Amino acid sequence: MGRVRTVSIDESLVQEQFVRAPGPGGQNVNKVATAVQLRYHVARAVMPDDMRRRLAVLAGTMLTREGELVIHASRYRSQAQNRADARARLLALLKAAAIRPRPRIPTAPTRAARQRRLEEKRHRGTLKRARREVE
Repeated sequence: MGRVRTVSIDESLVQEQFVRAPGPGGQNVNKVATAVQLRYHVARAVMPDDMRRRLAVLAGTMLTREGELVIHASRYRSQAQNRADARARLLALLKAAAIRPRPRIPTAPTRAARQRRLEEKRHRGTLKRARREVE
């Protein structure tokens, strides 16, 4: 893997909004806003351009046109657990984007591999000739 940078979340770029969650919770689900909608302002975050591009690819549709990363967390019944889950997912995304992919070093096929390829081509040609109609 590539070099890993230390990643931290700038709290001034994070906004949290609590909304009602779908799913289990009984009567509580209709009264308490337990789901978290976390917004992280990627456009204003201080990070290298290559990391920003990788983050945009990893985030996909979670990234808005304005440069906000929106994470919905409603896995748990408690607001605190959903908040922790949203932050953990944000940190995981940032860590994944921080890893630079190792550049691919092109290699040439070995002599034996080239010979095997040519032998296979000859064998295929022989098979195809055998299938032809005899004159």
